[in-house]
Formats: sequence, structure tokens, C-alpha cells
Amino acid sequence: MIGNVLVGQSGGPTAVINSSLAGVFKAAKERGANKVYGMLYGIQGLLEEKYVNLDERLKSEMEIELLKRTPSSYLGSCRYKLPEYSMEPEVYEKIFAILNKLEVEYFFYIGGNDSMDTIKKLSEYAIIIKSNIRFIGVPKTIDNDLEATDHTPGYGSAAKFIAATTKEIIRDSLVYDQRNLTIIEIMGRNVGWLTGASALAESHDCEGPDMIFLPEVAFDLDHFFEKVKKLQEAKKSVVVAISEGIRLADGRYVCELTDSAKYTDEFGHTMLTGAATYLANKAAGVLGCKTRAIELNTLQRCASHMASLVDITEAFQVGAAAVNAAFNGETGKMIILKRVSDNPYQCATDTFDIHKIANMEKKVPLTWIDREKDTVTNEFIEYVRPLIQEELTPIMIGGLPRHLNIKNK
Repeated sequence: MIGNVLVGQSGGPTAVINSSLAGVFKAAKERGANKVYGMLYGIQGLLEEKYVNLDERLKSEMEIELLKRTPSSYLGSCRYKLPEYSMEPEVYEKIFAILNKLEVEYFFYIGGNDSMDTIKKLSEYAIIIKSNIRFIGVPKTIDNDLEATDHTPGYGSAAKFIAATTKEIIRDSLVYDQRNLTIIEIMGRNVGWLTGASALAESHDCEGPDMIFLPEVAFDLDHFFEKVKKLQEAKKSVVVAISEGIRLADGRYVCELTDSAKYTDEFGHTMLTGAATYLANKAAGVLGCKTRAIELNTLQRCASHMASLVDITEAFQVGAAAVNAAFNGETGKMIILKRVSDNPYQCATDTFDIHKIANMEKKVPLTWIDREKDTVTNEFIEYVRPLIQEELTPIMIGGLPRHLNIKNK
């Protein structure tokens, strides 16, 4: 009899994170796993022995299909930084005592950079104590900042939502016959993959955003206001997309120019918000025009009604690939996506050493940023475009999407 499986979710959710969970569950059962446990609220919840038996909750194909279409993290999430085992060995002793109690042989963690750090540390400790438990990371993040993989599940759906919403905002900005400036603030602390996706709004029926600013390039306030003023001489409505993490040349985040207090999580990440509001308020005085700041905020990661079918399919595939890798004897690895072809678009899965991924950050190549025009290049657009294709229609009940909620069981 094959041993038990434990799977968890960590970090910020995505529109397709549960599709990866479905992939892990279904593949594990098909490979003969005895039980599939889900840790509630990630590794932090596991330390409190919070877990459920997923066999009792995903009993039909319909429930699995609902799970694939459900946004947020079905099992709950956390932002818990696992300490170094040399500093707090008791934490690891407790985790492995729980794993042994549950007779877990395969451990899967669906998440981003910080989650891969957890897989790295647990797999290293397993070697030290000569444990046979296998640890595999399942990539997830709308930020698309994980190294080694062509892209991350979750990014395509967020990019699709951002591009569509940007297009709709541009239409709305053209309603009135007066000068106006709209600034769209998009998630992205240190990388601009999400903000760059706003360029996809440009098409035969839309001009796209007038300027796009990513964190990879220093933001110049004077240049920004001068460029907006020049644009408004030719057109009344100007729409700009910015990353929440745009910084000045001295390293300060633009959002830090406000007086608002900022929340900091366990990883030392400061909550970035307010850059668009600051620029809009400043522009109203400098340019004397109507301004509007729009923060897409969590909508970027929970809009499952506009999820990309490509994204949902790949998320499911990486979950299944993680199971196959672990059952075939691999550990201390993360599943990656390798782009095989652009036309037609094709991606394959593979494994990659977690030590070469954890705590690293993949940024937008500078060659994909057009600094002169304050936008992204065609190379960026052609990289993203295949990831937003097709749709998976939500299962509608009473005119609204139906979701699977673990608390309803």
C-alpha cells in the first residue's frame, strides 16, 4: 500500500491555485495513495495539527471541477516563515512528528518564493534525519517571479483580468469632453510582469495605456508629470498603468511618499499601496486636471470568472506532475513549465532543484522594457499573449458562479 499524501497552500492565492490542488488530489488517488490530507492554513496550520481528509470532501468529478473553478485557497493559506533548523530544531521535530503520525510519505506545497523556501528547508532536514518523506514544490504566484519556470500558474489569469479591465477603464475615461488622468495601480513589489500585461489592452478597438511603469526601472516624478502634460496637449484622456512597487532613483517606493502607515508581514514585506493615489493627488495640483486613482488590488488574483483556460489547465498539470515526480522518487524539487513552442503555443512540465529557485526573484528583462516610450516591447507582449487564451465557463447557480467552500462540508 502506498503511503499517505499531505498537500497545502501558502502565500497570496490566485484564480487557479485550486486547480493545482485538484491536480495533486486526482493524480495521487490515481497513483494509489491511501489517503490525501490537506493542511489547513499552510505549514502554520499544520504546526497546530489543523488538517482535513480530502477523500471525504472531494468525492465526485463534479466537486473536482468546482474546485478547479473556485478562486482563493480552498485549504486556507498563511505567510509563515519557517525558521532555520539550526536555530529552532523543535519546530522541525514537531512537523515531522505530525507527518509520521499521519503516515505521510509525500508532501506537496503549492505556493511562491516563500513556499519554495519551506520545501527547501524541509527536504534538507529530511536528509539530516534520514527520513524517506519526499517534498515537492508546486509553483503558484500571479507575480510570475519564480526562477527556472517559463511562467507560473496564476499569472495568465491575472494578466487576462488586468488587460481586460484596463481596456474597460480606457473606454470609461473617454466619456467626458474634458482633460483627465487615470492611474491604474497594479500588484508587483519588485517585478512588473503584471503591470506589463496591461499592454495587451492595445488592439484594433483600443489604444491601450499611454504609459506603463514597472519597478525594474527607476521612476522619475518630473518626467512623469512632463510626459502627462505633453500627452494632454494631443488628447484629453490619459491612462497610465503603474506597479505598486515603483521606486525613485534613491530606492524609496513612491507609495512611501504618503503619510499612511504600512503593514509588514513575517517575511518583512511591507504592504505596498497608495502610489496611484499619491500621483493622482499630486497631478491634480501640478496639471490642474481631473484625476482618478484605481487600485485593482485583490481583484487581480480572485477574478476566477475571467480565468484563462490555458492557466487552469497548466495549474492542474503541474499539480499532477508534482505527484508523479514524488512517486517516482524525486524530492527537494519544484515543478517547472518549459515553453516548447510559441506557434502553436505548447508547454511541458519538468522538475528543477529547489535550491536553485528558493528566495530568488525573476524580473522582467530590461530589453523587454521600452524606456523611451515608457511601455513594454513586443517581445513582452508575445510572451504573455498565449497565457491568457480561452476561457472555462463558471458553473452558474442563480446567475452567479458556484464555488466549493471547505466550511460548507
